[in-house]
This record gives sequence, structure tokens and C-alpha cells, in this order.
Amino acid sequence: MTEVREQWEKVCRVGDIPDEGALGVEVDDVPVAIVRTGEEVFALHDVCSHAEVKLSEGEVYDHTLECWLHGSCFDLRTGKPTGPPATKPVNVYRVKIEGDDVYVSLSKE
Repeated sequence: MTEVREQWEKVCRVGDIPDEGALGVEVDDVPVAIVRTGEEVFALHDVCSHAEVKLSEGEVYDHTLECWLHGSCFDLRTGKPTGPPATKPVNVYRVKIEGDDVYVSLSKE
């Protein structure tokens, strides 16, 4: 049986992410929104499932990322829509922090 190793990519430093905000990055040509709320950091697909615009340009509050265009809301922990007009979730990715460095893995758990 072959062991599959999870691949992590350094995407930024914690200090690069706005407080209660998001930073857009790319991991292997995949757009990813790195989001900070309080002491927590999350990673979601950086394209709204409703309007195909960057979620990283939206507002962050209460573990929610709100799309700037039509107000679709997504749970930072699950990627599920919590407010219309979006009905489809966005992918969430694993995050680890080592020191001040933020790493993201696109691998499925």
C-alpha cells in the first residue's frame, strides 16, 4: 500500500491577512481566499459559486464571508452558503500555521 503525502504550500504570513478580512492567493493555479477572524485562519475557494467573482474582496464577520457583488454568504468552516442568492457551497481547504507562516493544502481529507 502506497502512502499518499499531503502537500502543503506556503501562501503568506499571518500578518499579511487583514484583521477580520481576506487575502486572495493562488495555490497551483487555484484561487484561494485566506481569511482571518479573531485568532482563526481559514482557506476557501476564491470564486463565488453564484456570480464567479473573488470572495476575497468581500466582508468577513461571524465566521462568514460575504460576496461583495450580490451578498451571498458562506460559512468559513464548511464553505456552505448561509445566505442567498448562492445555493452551492465553495471548497474549503486545510490550513496550518507554523510560526507566522500560513500553509494551505488542496488535498482532500
